[in-house]
Amino acid sequence: MQKLLRVALFLVFVVHCILPTAFGQLTLKVLSIPLNTPPGANIHAVGTFNGWNAGDPATILSPIGNGQYSITLNPPAGEVKYKFTRGSWATVEGNADGGFLPDRVLNYNGQPTTVELNILTWEDLSGGSNSTATPNVAVLDDDFYMPQLNRYRRIWVYVPPDYQTTTKKYPVLYMHDAQNLFDKYTAAFGTEWEVDESLNQLHSEGDYGCIVVGIDNGPNRLDEYSPWYNTEYQDGGEGALYVEFIVNTLKPHIDSLYRTLPGRLATGIMGSSMGGLISMYAFSERQDVFSKAGIFSPAFWFGGNEPANHVASHPKQGEARVYFLAGGDEPASVEQNMLAVANAMSTAGFSASEKYIYVPSDGQHSEWFWAREFPDAYEWLFQGAVTSVTWPKNRREQLEIFPNPTSSWVRFSGIATGERVQVQILGADGNMWSDTTVAGGEPVWTGDLPAGFYVIKVKKKGGRWVTGKMVKQ
Repeated sequence: MQKLLRVALFLVFVVHCILPTAFGQLTLKVLSIPLNTPPGANIHAVGTFNGWNAGDPATILSPIGNGQYSITLNPPAGEVKYKFTRGSWATVEGNADGGFLPDRVLNYNGQPTTVELNILTWEDLSGGSNSTATPNVAVLDDDFYMPQLNRYRRIWVYVPPDYQTTTKKYPVLYMHDAQNLFDKYTAAFGTEWEVDESLNQLHSEGDYGCIVVGIDNGPNRLDEYSPWYNTEYQDGGEGALYVEFIVNTLKPHIDSLYRTLPGRLATGIMGSSMGGLISMYAFSERQDVFSKAGIFSPAFWFGGNEPANHVASHPKQGEARVYFLAGGDEPASVEQNMLAVANAMSTAGFSASEKYIYVPSDGQHSEWFWAREFPDAYEWLFQGAVTSVTWPKNRREQLEIFPNPTSSWVRFSGIATGERVQVQILGADGNMWSDTTVAGGEPVWTGDLPAGFYVIKVKKKGGRWVTGKMVKQ
């Protein structure tokens, strides 16, 4: 009996040693996919291990975050050939130019192995590597979880050209329908807003810079972009949850990953059509988060009288800017409903200077129109959001004053945490209003200052005074 037991244990040992060699574990880890990959597309590994079945549900890669995917296979040792598809041979991957890509080949030794690679293009999507998105646009996550809605969505992020070479902190603009913002090959109608090109051009002309966070739309677009249910279309009603996602999930994540100015005076939201409707709702509902809103060709009709009523019933909480845009070639109701909402802002206590209304005669309900008008809207919305002050030329640090204009406090970036600086606030007449010492990150109280223009002087220990202008509302 003992002899038989020893033989059995030996056989188990032999099988355990042989099997990994014959059928080991091969992990394919995809580090990036083309920007024009359709939202929600499944990516299949196809090859000698599955009979080259282009739509095999057993070989769909799993998203692992940060726009990456992986799958673990168990092929026999030897030559492994494979490719990636989106479920059919018509959607096979291509080379860097979008053309035919030969089979990927791996001499697999049967041992646990991880191969890291990139999918460059899809043959059926002619954009491929010719994406029109600029290099400072990236997909943060193809499947960012929206806990409020129990869905996943692709998130794009644009950073200013000097993001990697400075320590600046930036205002942030949240935008909807992200497929249409940066890349014409993902745009629904082949025309993009050119947000990245426009901001890069403005930056080259001296603009401070702004981070843009784009959220893809999905099959539930009408539901998510309206907090009010439309009985005729039988859509809408999830807008409040969508805004909660932006405020309570996405924004904290962005603020944790990027150098942002997280306060309301440096945070905006913008969209067109239904995106304009939800942007106005988000601004009015969460004035503690957003002080700026770009409302392009808004589909206020979808909510009936509710958009104007909502704005009128939410009193002004602080300084704000709202840019209203409609086209003369759009239905007259677009402008009429837009003006009703703009008038409701007055009822809520906003001044005429806090809203801008523009209706060019040639404007249409189209991306080309919104792309053309985006730069002017952005500049008006973020005018004065940040004032930069450079230290003397023999110092490399840079100081930013924010928010500016201010209501109750200002802070300074460019100062290390714990580093103490002397701060003086002088009125336009030269009178000293404040002379204090603060540490990096600490706010300086301005709530007791009368409205007007001021000069702020800041000096690091052993350094020289630098000055900047501040507006107190």
